[in-house]
Amino acid sequence: MKARVRYAPSPTGLQHIGSVRTALFNYLYARSVGGTFILRLEDTDRTRSDDIYVKNLYDTFRWLGFYWDEGPDTGGASGPYIQSERFALYREHAEKLVDMGKAYYCFCADDKSAKKEEPADEDETAPPAGFGYPRTCRNIDAAEAKRRASAGEPHVIRLKIPLDGVTGFDDLLLGHIEWKNADVNPDPVLLKSDGFPTYHLANVVDDHLMGITHVMRAQEWIPSAPLHIIMYDAFGWEPPKLCHLPMVLGQDGHKLSKRHGATAVDEFRKKGYLEAALINYVAMLGCSYEDGRDIFSLDDLSRLFTIEHINKAPAVFDYVKLEWFNGQYIRMLPDAELVSRIAPFMADAALVASPPTAAQSALLLAAAPLVKERLKYLSDAPEALRFLFAEPAVPPVAELLPKKLDAAGAARALEAALELLATIDPSDHDASEAAFRARAEELGIKLGDLLMPLRVAVTGTKVSPPLFQSIAVLGKATALARGQKAVAVLRAAADGSA
Repeated sequence: MKARVRYAPSPTGLQHIGSVRTALFNYLYARSVGGTFILRLEDTDRTRSDDIYVKNLYDTFRWLGFYWDEGPDTGGASGPYIQSERFALYREHAEKLVDMGKAYYCFCADDKSAKKEEPADEDETAPPAGFGYPRTCRNIDAAEAKRRASAGEPHVIRLKIPLDGVTGFDDLLLGHIEWKNADVNPDPVLLKSDGFPTYHLANVVDDHLMGITHVMRAQEWIPSAPLHIIMYDAFGWEPPKLCHLPMVLGQDGHKLSKRHGATAVDEFRKKGYLEAALINYVAMLGCSYEDGRDIFSLDDLSRLFTIEHINKAPAVFDYVKLEWFNGQYIRMLPDAELVSRIAPFMADAALVASPPTAAQSALLLAAAPLVKERLKYLSDAPEALRFLFAEPAVPPVAELLPKKLDAAGAARALEAALELLATIDPSDHDASEAAFRARAEELGIKLGDLLMPLRVAVTGTKVSPPLFQSIAVLGKATALARGQKAVAVLRAAADGSA
C-alpha cells in the first residue's frame, strides 16, 4: 500500500518551529518511500480559527520550499481538505456509531465537558485523559434516547469507552504502549450540540477516509492515542501506524516556547535566516542522517530519512548551532543570489530603493564578496554595508583615537595614511597592506594604529569589511574626502588641547 501521511494544523496561530518539524518529518517520510503528503486544515475551533493564520501557513511553506501533494489549495481525490466543509460526514459517522451501540446521545445540561475535552490541534499539548464525566446518559434506553434526540432535545453524542480491559498499540518509534481503559477519558464527546465535531471524531474519520497510513505527531499526543484506537475499533477500521515524535526543548530543558526566543517561522525569516539553513537544522532535531556530515539539501534529506533514525529522546533547540548553519548557507550563495537576498533588508533600512536601481544593484554585487564571510544573518547586511550607500557622520574624536595616540598623533597618522592611499591601488589587498605596513614602521607605530583612524573615517565604525577592498568599492576619492573631514576634527581637538 502506498504511504499517505498528513500535516493537520489548526489555523489558530502562526506556524512555529515545532509544527514545521512535524510537517517536515511527514514530508521527508513520504518522499523517502514514494508516498503522498497531505495538508488538512482542522478548523473546527471557529472561535480561534482565522484566515490570517491560513495565509501564514501557505506563506510559510512556500518560503520553506517544501509543499504538500494534496490540500485545500492544490486539490486531490480525498477532498475537501478543510474540516469545516466536511460536517455532514462527521454527523453521519457519529450517528452510525450510535446505531451500532458504540456511542450514545447525552442530554446533560451543556457542553462544558466537551469544551474541556477539545484540544486545539496536534501542534499543542493534548489534554490529559480523565475529566470525570459520570456517564449519566450511557444507560438511557436506546429507543428512548433516539426519540428524545429526534424530537429536538439538545444533546451531544458520546463515545462508549470500554469499562474494563486495556487498549494498546505499537508505536513505530516507542514500541508497544498500553493503557487501562479505566484511565481513558470516560465517554468523550464526539459531536457537540451545535453539530460541530470534536477534534477526536473529525481526526479519526478524516484519517480513515483520506487513507492515511502513518500518523507522525508529537509525543504529547500519546494520551489521545488509546481513545482514537478505541474509536477505530468501534468503526471496525484498521488504524494507521503511529509514530510519536520526540519533543523539542529549549536549552533549559523545558518545551520550546516564546520565552526561549523566536519560535514563529516568520520571526526567523525576518531575522534573516535562509530557508535551506532552517530546514537543514530542523530536520536534524531528533533525527540522524549520515555520520560526520552536517550539511544536507532537501533532496538529500528526502533520500536519507528513515523512521529508524529518529531518536526517542527530546531534541534541544540550539540557536548557536542554527546560527552556524545559517552562516554556512550564506557563504554557499552565489554573489548575485546573495544580493537578491539582502536587497529587501537594505530597502527596509532605506539604503536602496525597492527594487534597487541598476547602480545600487551593481554596488551591492561589488560589495557582496566583502561581507559574505562575515554575515550571520541576512539582516546584518545593512549595518555592514551602510557606509557604501550613506555618508557616515564624521566620527567624534574619541572614536578616531588609537589607544596609544593623542589627537595630534592620530591626526599625523591619518594624514600619512591618506597620503599613501592616494598613491596605491586599494583593490590589491596584499600590496596595499605591505605599503601601509612599511609606512607604519617609518612612523614608529603599529599597523593597526595607522589603519584604525582611516577605517573609522571611511566606514564610520571600527568593525567593517576588509578596508582596502571596501575603499576600492566605495571609490578612492570618496574615501579621501571622508578622511580629510576626520583630520579636521582631530586637528581641531589637538589645537584646543595645546
